[in-house]
Amino acid sequence: MKFRRSERLIDMTHYLLERPRELVPLTFFAERYSSAKSSISEDLAIIKETLENRGVGTLQTVPGAAGGVKFLVKMSDEHAKLFIEELCELIAKPDRLLPGGYLYLADILGNPSIVETAGKIIASAYASAKIDVVMTVATKGIPLAYAVATQLNVPLVIVRRDSKVTEGPTVSINYVSGSAKRIQSMLLSKRSLAEGSRVLIVDDFMKAGGTVVGMVSLLEEFNASVAGIAVLVESEKIEERLVDEYISLVQLADVDVKERRIKVKEGNYFKRNGIEG
Repeated sequence: MKFRRSERLIDMTHYLLERPRELVPLTFFAERYSSAKSSISEDLAIIKETLENRGVGTLQTVPGAAGGVKFLVKMSDEHAKLFIEELCELIAKPDRLLPGGYLYLADILGNPSIVETAGKIIASAYASAKIDVVMTVATKGIPLAYAVATQLNVPLVIVRRDSKVTEGPTVSINYVSGSAKRIQSMLLSKRSLAEGSRVLIVDDFMKAGGTVVGMVSLLEEFNASVAGIAVLVESEKIEERLVDEYISLVQLADVDVKERRIKVKEGNYFKRNGIEG
């Protein structure tokens, strides 16, 4: 079947966006559309320019007989800043305050559009890094971690607080909660993580970072390494931060329960990525 160029461009774009970071040989497209490689190369140049101009991502070409092309998500700074500003305004609404100074974030973490965009922004920071797995702890961080894993085209591994029969044999550790200073436990199925994996840890909220440190310790039991740490929201007023290297989209600067005021500002995402805020 012979494709018109417009059809090729649409189908190629869709195919690549559905498979982030997957290397696709040019011969595959040439055979798929019954077209010459030179025509395919011209089409890919158009797609690459359009994706970059729209702030969606880019195409990376790998030369050689075993080479090809792959899509890397890369949200533009302009779009990322606009989204984070809107997210700050959304989180700063006074009706989010719960007893004890906690914030209600379930609606945000349950909004597919917000979570998908946040996932793309985080994935943009690690699109070129070697990452085998995205890890999070049950349960609120799962939607965000899944969104990041989708954009990086890697599996999602979920650390749990309690054992389930369906998990099979597990590895369990005890850790000290950074904020409450309580000893807690977390576990991970032995089958869920291969030895030597490079892992991106993603979570929805971080106070002192005790939970993240616990996941790092758990990775050591699997001889796996941390490729990065990313959170949606971090709390600013912490006496002792247990985690140094991480990125955050939003920073919770202050919560005044009496005045029902929430102060929120941009996280360290742009600074960590060498971008001036």
